[in-house]
Amino acid sequence: MSLALPPLPESPDLSFSALRAAYAAGETVSARMQDLLDHIDTRVDPLAWIYRLPREDVMARARALDAADATQLPLFGIPFAVKDNIDVAGIPTTAACPEFSYIPKVSATVVQRLLDAGAILIGKTNLDQFATGLVGVRSPYGVPSSVFSREHVSGGSSSGSAVAVAAGAVSFSLGTDTAGSGRVPAAFNNIVGYKPTRGMLSGAGMVPACRSLDTVSVFALNCSDGWEVMSLAAGRDAADPLSRTALPVGLPKRLRIGVPRMDQREFFGDTTAEVAYAAALDRLAKMGELVEFDFAPFSETAALLYEGPWVAERLEATQQLLRDNPNAIEPAVRSIVEKGLRYSAVDAHRGYTHLATLRAKVAPTWAACDVIALPTAPTHYRIDAVRADPVRLNSHLGTYTNFANLLDLCALAVPSSMRPDGLPFGITFFAPAWHDAALAKLGDRYHRESALPCGGTPHALPSASSRFEWPAQPGSIRLAVVGAHLDGMPLNHELTERAGRLVRDCESAPQYRLYALPGTVPPKPGMQRVAEGGVALKLQVWELSAAAFGDFVSRIPAPLGIGSVVLDDGEVVKGFLCEAIALQGAQDISEFGGWRAYVASLTCT
Repeated sequence: MSLALPPLPESPDLSFSALRAAYAAGETVSARMQDLLDHIDTRVDPLAWIYRLPREDVMARARALDAADATQLPLFGIPFAVKDNIDVAGIPTTAACPEFSYIPKVSATVVQRLLDAGAILIGKTNLDQFATGLVGVRSPYGVPSSVFSREHVSGGSSSGSAVAVAAGAVSFSLGTDTAGSGRVPAAFNNIVGYKPTRGMLSGAGMVPACRSLDTVSVFALNCSDGWEVMSLAAGRDAADPLSRTALPVGLPKRLRIGVPRMDQREFFGDTTAEVAYAAALDRLAKMGELVEFDFAPFSETAALLYEGPWVAERLEATQQLLRDNPNAIEPAVRSIVEKGLRYSAVDAHRGYTHLATLRAKVAPTWAACDVIALPTAPTHYRIDAVRADPVRLNSHLGTYTNFANLLDLCALAVPSSMRPDGLPFGITFFAPAWHDAALAKLGDRYHRESALPCGGTPHALPSASSRFEWPAQPGSIRLAVVGAHLDGMPLNHELTERAGRLVRDCESAPQYRLYALPGTVPPKPGMQRVAEGGVALKLQVWELSAAAFGDFVSRIPAPLGIGSVVLDDGEVVKGFLCEAIALQGAQDISEFGGWRAYVASLTCT
């Protein structure tokens, strides 16, 4: 029997939309932070924290924000927390090891970007020491539990970061993810956990666990808020040689969702989790085609993380401490990092060759599936069970997570359901690198259909505020296309050949009419803005560099041209418009709402 905890009835609604509405109505950041700090003092597990900023420091920041121009700060007055293996200037970084503690002079790049956007830091959170573990019990600063049960683990290593969000202490938090540390705690606390493509978020200012595989991760109450944080924090960073330039990729409309073969689904005897996953698959079957795939090469890849030469990378942060003061390292963590001493450079080269072989074995899965959907964790262990068997049970929790960074995948953990025993169950969507925005959109749809409250609070999911698109690249131009340049249409190659990237599918404002232009090869529509009688038309927004846009526009034949198109949310982008003279006698196809529907109607007749 679980010691299930009820939702926190007095927990503040910290969704971005709720806070923005409060500020727009005249509430000050100071007043909101005063109330929030009172809530944290009385209602939030103190073991979630390693360091909380003094109240006077938080209030000083709040007063400074009250005097600032909120319109220039996208995260104005949004409270957040940072896992204590990520640097914040002037505040100790411990990685949950007091003997390792140091005070950085500068903040991690991601932290500074969020502060510059107007977010307000509340504190540094607890973790499995040196970010080594998926359980949340390997810390000398105490063991925070899941917000749903005092007996069950919070998940790790980003334990405190997840608990702080789920308990209504902050709107979002930063964690890290090497083996699943940004996903398992999300599942165990009914929140969203983003594990971005490696290099999307800078690792500068992060204590390394396995530096070639580490990513900063983001916890949030919902996908929309989390994606907004990801977008603001992302970008190349000269201070991090492993940061990468984004190459965004979308997902097709007819989604193929990969699921492991029935005989490869492992829940370690937890039939409740097995039933919850089966229910999740029933929901997913309504969102796309379920395709069974061979999970064996994924599982074999996962084993490399702790049974291969990548363990040696964990010595980067711990080697001196292991030599000079080994007892300062938590026993289960020490048993893992000591394995790194066994490996040679030859072992490392063999490991990379083996990984290349496994990536080749995994490739057919991505030919057959657009995304895969797995349980975030196969079961949810009690704290006392993990303490009694710390390594084996921790390993079980990584069954569906450990392979992600080795295979260069992005992942998004989302809540799925509440189990009969009062514990949350979550699933994770995976896709190859740079599908992050597409996963965010998919995860948001799935999360909303779950009808779950946010974290451990009673608050319902707010309306999505994010468009789930990548931030505009410097010097780029966005272009609305409505006809033959849509993805899958005959002229789409003119965009992709110029490195154009799809930003989003959307609609125009209801101010346009659409016509089928006679005699065009391939067939094309003409769009015209009208003073009255306009409709909203389905279109796509693409992004091109300024040079590519200029080259593209120079090749557009009459009667088409480029003007300004108003989108359904009021944004104005460049887009195709047609000369009025060419529309005389052309068929008005506005009733179809878009070119795809019109083309489809021709094949049906």
